[in-house]
Amino acid sequence: MSFIDRIVYMILTPKTEWEVIAAEEPDADSIFIRYALPLIIASMAVAVIGYTFVWTGGVRGTDALVTRGMYYGIETALIGTLGLWLTAVIVNALAQYFGSEKNMGRSMQLVAYAMTPIWLGGLLMIYPPIGFIGILFGFYGLYLLYLRLPQLMKTPQDNIVKYRLISIVILLDIYIGLGILFRMFIWDAMTNFLTHVLINAHPLK
Repeated sequence: MSFIDRIVYMILTPKTEWEVIAAEEPDADSIFIRYALPLIIASMAVAVIGYTFVWTGGVRGTDALVTRGMYYGIETALIGTLGLWLTAVIVNALAQYFGSEKNMGRSMQLVAYAMTPIWLGGLLMIYPPIGFIGILFGFYGLYLLYLRLPQLMKTPQDNIVKYRLISIVILLDIYIGLGILFRMFIWDAMTNFLTHVLINAHPLK
């Protein structure tokens, strides 16, 4: 199945598409490289363009706009990548406590494909003031994860609800936590570094 077809079917006919996914041989690295990474890169590129060229938000000066755009692009890429892998690893590690099958490939399938609408919502950052609408896409992504976790992880009936809820909480905690940590500890260092690079790239005469 093509990359585009998978995106379309995950959004429009998720129940049918999850059946197709369940029949596939999962490989965590392949899913990340061929499916998740292109979506993360697209979101990163859109964030850079949106914050640098489309919406100034009161920021003045080319260097300041470029710095802000690069920061949001890097933030999007790092949080998207770390969040995906951390969630998949933890969901897989928890499988044994809910009588489910530990399988990193299945866990990556579950998280990466469920996040499809979240990454698509990230494309709204082409105009940052409406980026918050992407949160609504995130709710649909949580629904997709909720929908097929039992099937992909082979969860017994009596543990389904608990495993579903805990997995959703983990995903939310990881992404919110990474966002907070990024702003608290990385914002100043990265903006200072990017500003330094830009100034050295074309020093004042």
